[in-house]
Amino acid sequence: MTLDYKIDLQLFAGEEKTEKATPKKRREARKKGQVLQSREVNSAFVLIATFLGLKIFGGYMLEKMIEFCRFVFTEYVQSDTTFTVKGLNNLFLNMFFATGKTVLPISAIAFIIGIGVSYVQVGFLFTTETLKPDIKKLNPIEGFKRIISKKALIELLKSVIKVFVAGYVVYIYGLKEIQNTFKLMDMNIESIVNYIANISFQVAMRVGAVLLVIAIIDYIYQWWEHEKNLKMSKQEVKEEHKQTEGDPQIKSKIKEKQRQIAMRRMMQDVPKADVIITNPTHYAIAIKYDKDKYDAPYVLAKGKDKVAEKIKEIGEEEDIPIVENKPVAQMLYKMVDIGDVIPEELYQAVAEILAYVYSLRS
Repeated sequence: MTLDYKIDLQLFAGEEKTEKATPKKRREARKKGQVLQSREVNSAFVLIATFLGLKIFGGYMLEKMIEFCRFVFTEYVQSDTTFTVKGLNNLFLNMFFATGKTVLPISAIAFIIGIGVSYVQVGFLFTTETLKPDIKKLNPIEGFKRIISKKALIELLKSVIKVFVAGYVVYIYGLKEIQNTFKLMDMNIESIVNYIANISFQVAMRVGAVLLVIAIIDYIYQWWEHEKNLKMSKQEVKEEHKQTEGDPQIKSKIKEKQRQIAMRRMMQDVPKADVIITNPTHYAIAIKYDKDKYDAPYVLAKGKDKVAEKIKEIGEEEDIPIVENKPVAQMLYKMVDIGDVIPEELYQAVAEILAYVYSLRS
């Protein structure tokens, strides 16, 4: 005998993630360091800013270099202390400070632009999640998967494109300037340096412009990839909603429990009332006047239909006067919450009812 079993293979498949990420999911991803950022944007802006800085501060840097070379020649080359331990220490120390002063403007520009572009993309973010050890990173199989992953291949493709584009720009511009190189033989050193600096700047700006276009394309791709990775399944959205807002059934039970507690507390206050004003069948409002507590009468309890009947039952058990006044009862029920004093427009009507009740007691 052969038994055929039909199995729904969809039960073994993960639910497709089609929903946009919720604000909570985005906050959690940001805490983990999963943010939208394109390194190509940083690289392009830093490159352009660096060469613009060289254009602006190139004269200053050249002057510092010449000044240092002159200092070395006069203080060390012509001195007998050059090759002593003390002389070499002084030489390297001066070289360190001279190099620092020379490259400081460019380094500062690159640093500020790099930080600024990162801040524009990501904002202020400090997280230690990326520093936490991950056992998966020690797994050689996982490491091999990362090497041949789609992300790694895309990064490799971007690097190849950048190298090819940069080489092509240099080649094309070099062909245009090849004839001018023969003129270098007739130039002095300063003119040669200026010529090479100008050519380098022109090439760098063209390469930077192309890299900026690549960076814009990469940013769009990174945005698409980031949004795709953050997408959630319908079930995940429901689970998150339950976590943040609470299970609707549980919330309903909690509200019902709170309502019951409030109802019991309200009914416990009914015996303290001076009078119960009724509709007579639909509404019942228990009124109390305590001049030490409030300047005006206030509502101890109120209700309609079954609740009103319960208030009247307690009132009868406690010998509390029950006064029928349909318009006042309706207005009190609609206008005054439990624990609040009555509005001024009802002072006269309620005062007359209380006066009547006090006269009965006397």
